Amino acid sequence: MKTVKITSLALLTGLAITSCQDDDNGKSVNRKIDFSYESTTPPLVTAMPGFEGLEITSLISSTDQLAQSPTFVYGAQPDGAGFMKDPNGTGYLMITNHEILKSVSRVTFDETLKPVKGEYIVDGVGGITRLCSATLATPELHGFGPIFLTAGESGEESLVHGINPFSPSSERSRQDRVLPALGRASMENAVPLTKRAYPNKTVIVIGEDQSYGTNHASAGQVIMYVSNTVGDLVNGKLYALKRNDGNQVEMSMTVGNSYDISFVEIPNARTLTGAQINTKVNELGAIRFSRVEDVDYRKGSAKNNREIYFTATGQASGGNPVEGYTMWGRVYRIVLNDNDPLKGKLELVVEGDSTPGTGIINPDNICVTENYVYIQEDGDSFYAAAQHDSYIWQYNIRTKNNKPWLTMNHKRTDAAWNATYNQSGEMRFGSWEYGAMEDISDVIGVPNTFLVNIHPHTWQKDAFLNADGSGTNTNKEGGQTVIIRNVEY
Repeated sequence: MKTVKITSLALLTGLAITSCQDDDNGKSVNRKIDFSYESTTPPLVTAMPGFEGLEITSLISSTDQLAQSPTFVYGAQPDGAGFMKDPNGTGYLMITNHEILKSVSRVTFDETLKPVKGEYIVDGVGGITRLCSATLATPELHGFGPIFLTAGESGEESLVHGINPFSPSSERSRQDRVLPALGRASMENAVPLTKRAYPNKTVIVIGEDQSYGTNHASAGQVIMYVSNTVGDLVNGKLYALKRNDGNQVEMSMTVGNSYDISFVEIPNARTLTGAQINTKVNELGAIRFSRVEDVDYRKGSAKNNREIYFTATGQASGGNPVEGYTMWGRVYRIVLNDNDPLKGKLELVVEGDSTPGTGIINPDNICVTENYVYIQEDGDSFYAAAQHDSYIWQYNIRTKNNKPWLTMNHKRTDAAWNATYNQSGEMRFGSWEYGAMEDISDVIGVPNTFLVNIHPHTWQKDAFLNADGSGTNTNKEGGQTVIIRNVEY
């Protein structure tokens, strides 16, 4: 269910000057990119009214046969992802989690952005747990890497993996690439802040997707890993987010108010089990959120990079709210202290419970640009009051307006479409969800260009079985990644 965002990899693009020309706005544009290429499967999303200027094409889907790897299947539930220039060629690499498969694929694109080769660098054995959101850390942006930080989410003992994006596919079953210093929890993403945000430190913000549990003893947390050495993923300390007044109740916070917060140390975190960490953060008075699914920082200046947004997806019991927790979901903002990442202010910026069924429904992944927050829904809780399919919302940071921006293209009244893409018979709102949304503009040299991953859960074929080759999973869903141009930044 989660996501990664890579927004500025200008130094990693390696584009030759001769491959670029100036467009009408004076920006450099890579003319080699061929947006006329289309996957064999049409885009499974469409723009909402008011955003007709978006240009959407399908980049890769499970039905595609790639020239250099004809047996490769782009597997189910593409979620967290990273996109970069291929250092060994003229094209690009896309590293993608496949959540339900517990796997990570690597797709190679030629210089025109056509997929030509696919392989798995982590399979269902090596992934160990479901892999949701992810972040590709790079030396140019974060001060270390490249390393694909992908979070495990299958229970409180799950771990973050650190995957070399250039790993040979022969190592896909390795289980020794986990990072215990980042804690054990049902995690969704581990997002390192830029090297400009806090020079000479490594600061990683982690979202934990823990439900409240039968005894309400634990809940989703915002965790922070801090090391005073750039790139150190072993010797740092782990902290949990709490309000300075000690109030742990999520629903006590309301839109329009700001709350002083701090990150408090979880002593000896690397030696604790996930269950022990859950107990400790509650003892420390950490805020108990309803499933922290994804995290991202604002792009632009160093000060912007210290502005963090995260989602609380929400949960219900028997179709009813759970006391103290959001049901429909929320989006929060943290503004960290300029000099100390362990201090800051927290506010609620988008509230789903005030507009049940018509506003945001179970926000999951999140992508933050300089001026907007793109909020991706996972509406498969199937709340009775839900009145729309899964949206991506565009939240304007300056005006605080929140508008539906993208929706799923179900075409439920089209019999031929349903026969292909709705084989499971599940037709309710929210039956499809989003994975990562990421800005690839600087990497490919084309402004305002993003990728969005799609989980069309009802699109099922036997040909999609065992996509990673591990034989560990019986899921047969298809997946898709689309390109969206003219995205407001």
